[in-house]
Amino acid sequence: MDILSDVLGLLKLQGTLYFRTAFSPPWGIEVPAFENVARFHLVHRGRCWLAVAGVDDPVLLEQGDLVIVTHGAEHRLSDPAAALTRSVDEVVAQSGFTGEGALVYGEPGHGHDTQLVCGHFAFDKDAGHPLLDALPPFIHVRNTGDISHLWLEGTLKLIGSEAGGDSLGNEFVTLRLSEIIFAQAIRAYLAADGQTRQVFRGLADSHISRTLRALHQEPEAAWTLEKMARRAGLSRTAFANRFHECMEMTPMQYLTGWRMQVGRQLLTESDLPILDVAERSGYRSEAAFGRVFRRHFAASPARYRRSRQGEVSAIH
Repeated sequence: MDILSDVLGLLKLQGTLYFRTAFSPPWGIEVPAFENVARFHLVHRGRCWLAVAGVDDPVLLEQGDLVIVTHGAEHRLSDPAAALTRSVDEVVAQSGFTGEGALVYGEPGHGHDTQLVCGHFAFDKDAGHPLLDALPPFIHVRNTGDISHLWLEGTLKLIGSEAGGDSLGNEFVTLRLSEIIFAQAIRAYLAADGQTRQVFRGLADSHISRTLRALHQEPEAAWTLEKMARRAGLSRTAFANRFHECMEMTPMQYLTGWRMQVGRQLLTESDLPILDVAERSGYRSEAAFGRVFRRHFAASPARYRRSRQGEVSAIH
């Protein structure tokens, strides 16, 4: 399994569609901030402006474009002439939207409407990785027609045609497709702008990525700086410096963080004894694992497991 697949697997990604829209100008909508989610908007028809909190300049989204607001920040969508924006709740209430069909809003006959497919991806609340932290405030995948984006383009067209429809199984299909486009959008970003950003540079660096893959494949191994450097094909000093330059952390800091995510997932999804979880996470004793785990998640492994299992029981 590659590193990106590993990280996405930790997220326990769950796609949710809000609605398909038919907005007529003038219109503007405010989407509030929310934790542990990434919002997405696909421009199925027309165009609109996107302004993300904390980002200086708005961006124009054209037909066929996809944008993912990666960290769930507050943002605004509007037509080019809009002077007033309203909250999502206000727009839903005023439109009389019931959750079926399209959310229709604005003044029909005053110009071309904008059709969006909107939704979000929910993440496991404790899932974390430097790659996710380093994502920009939003990823804008343009409808360039480039052959490298044909798979993504096909997925976007399919989700646009399925969303809001009444065909058998369309809700299941659109939710699964929405999860796929998150992975595809990150892949597109990594292949373009992401290559110049720290952390992502580590995935592109042939020496560092070799070590990262080894750490992911064998988190339980007795890793030392020397062993990591040997796997990278570099001297200890050259490896340590290069790793920190690419990843903005030391090799041991990365390894500890990954081991904690492996342990967290095993505690949540298995009934393995905590000693076995510790050993699979690279620790020879339950006590050593517990000390590090408590620093990361502010709870002992046993308490964390009880808490997460209680959350699952409450849902079901």
